[in-house]
Amino acid sequence: MWQKGILLSKKIYQITKTFPREELYGLTDQLKRSSVSIPSNIAEGYGRNSRADYKRFLSIALGSVYELQTQLIISKELNFLNEKIYNEIISLSKEIDRMLYAMIKKLN
Repeated sequence: MWQKGILLSKKIYQITKTFPREELYGLTDQLKRSSVSIPSNIAEGYGRNSRADYKRFLSIALGSVYELQTQLIISKELNFLNEKIYNEIISLSKEIDRMLYAMIKKLN
């Protein structure tokens, strides 16, 4: 799950290079922040050595996934992403979404 989060973040950094320059401090920045937040929160939660903390940080990561998915939809609607790239990235984000949800459920 952490590895897939790293991959997702890497893909976000690659695709946002093609975004309009005026989006550098807008949508581009938001996409990067939310994507980096996913594996970062997974790692931080794991490192806390507490089941409750791990679950809390996984929930934060899950929130970042939903934030990222919303930003991807907006990017697609603004024609910053083509259908193929959008589908590839949204699919990866949904896979991470399912993994996080399953792990949170297991920790309950």
